[in-house]
Amino acid sequence: MATLPNPLPRLADLGLALPPGRLIDMTDDGPWSEPLLWLADDRASAGAWSALQEAPRTVGLLPVVVDAGGGHGGPEDWELMPGEMSYPGDHDPEEVLADFWEACATEEDGDWPGLAEPSADATIDPVSVSAAASAAVVDDLLAPGGPLKEPRLALVPARRSADIPAAIGWTGPANHENDTARLSAVLRSWEDRFGTRVVALGFDHLVLSVAAPPTTLPEAEALAAEHFAFCPDNIWQGADATLKAYAERQLLGQPAWSFWWD
Repeated sequence: MATLPNPLPRLADLGLALPPGRLIDMTDDGPWSEPLLWLADDRASAGAWSALQEAPRTVGLLPVVVDAGGGHGGPEDWELMPGEMSYPGDHDPEEVLADFWEACATEEDGDWPGLAEPSADATIDPVSVSAAASAAVVDDLLAPGGPLKEPRLALVPARRSADIPAAIGWTGPANHENDTARLSAVLRSWEDRFGTRVVALGFDHLVLSVAAPPTTLPEAEALAAEHFAFCPDNIWQGADATLKAYAERQLLGQPAWSFWWD
């Protein structure tokens, strides 16, 4: 995958006020040629994200919360495969979703319906609105009793938040798609249309903040088709067995989207 110059090898010289942590370079094939991410040693607490969000971005590093719990360990144990990833910008997100839809949808689901339109009243400011939305979602994730087992702050060298999974060679969706860059292409499209940000990654799960979620049920239903193509396990193994139910409960006005691949 094509990447920016990696600032992680000179992290100690960048003057960032980071908590104790370490550089991760371990992949499925052994140590990578350069660090893939910086990972904090200790559990993250609410409020830590906001302090980390701005300064690292100016040197080419983007924050993400890594869930190092749940029995799968941290990213050094995740069988990362950066060498197997292409570049997200080389893929058309609608073509990717249409391919997934064809592979997963039944005759009853019909033909691929196309990309959903962003909310008619959405105003997405990628700097202020999306940053505020991501900080609020992360604070909820890090609150006592939150869904993440062992959340830790991490920094990843990436062009944009959507590229984080591909940049580290994440293989969480491997049973659905081996080249995570194709999923990052879709994440780029959601970033543009709905103001999403990748805020958390686990061994097999992903959480996005959403600055401009759908505000009407028809908008949410159109988007539900994309979510099904992107991560069919959300429907097949989730509590909402139909796209309409999923749209109403998981997408309509929701500030965060979660995905899990079996």
